[in-house]
Amino acid sequence: MELIIATILLLGLGFAGIAIKLLLKKDGKFSGTCASNSPFLNKEGEACSFCGAMPEEQCKRPEGEA
Repeated sequence: MELIIATILLLGLGFAGIAIKLLLKKDGKFSGTCASNSPFLNKEGEACSFCGAMPEEQCKRPEGEA
């Protein structure tokens, strides 16, 4: 029972952290939504395989598309 409570509490803290980040970010958008734009993940400077954006560019994916 203690494990279930601890799990729910940790998940709740995670969701609260994401919600706070959304509230504090301008226009409620996450920055760098393309994982390929991360300099930590894309050391070679390749374009995003999903939208074609270079690491220094914003995601080119249209807004409603998932």
